[in-house]
Amino acid sequence: MSSELIHDTDAHRYVLKIDGKLVSAADYTVNGDRISFTHTFTDPRQRGAGFAAQVVDFAIDDIERNAPDAKVVPMCWYVAKWFDQHPEKSGLLAA
Repeated sequence: MSSELIHDTDAHRYVLKIDGKLVSAADYTVNGDRISFTHTFTDPRQRGAGFAAQVVDFAIDDIERNAPDAKVVPMCWYVAKWFDQHPEKSGLLAA
């Protein structure tokens, strides 16, 4: 089983594919220095295995690395919950 985490900049989406199939994704929009996560999805047959967490971990690491001045707006409940579980990343949140 091969897994691949991708930042699809054209689609404004972070994606997890397993064996070439979409398993989970986090969609976002950009407004200036704000990155708003609007929707997180996991294939219903794959839920409960931590795939959404992998995508959000990857997305937040990517933002920290490649857009250090950006602030995150967690419009999606899952991303908001992720930040609740990772208070060490709260500095990335928009005021």
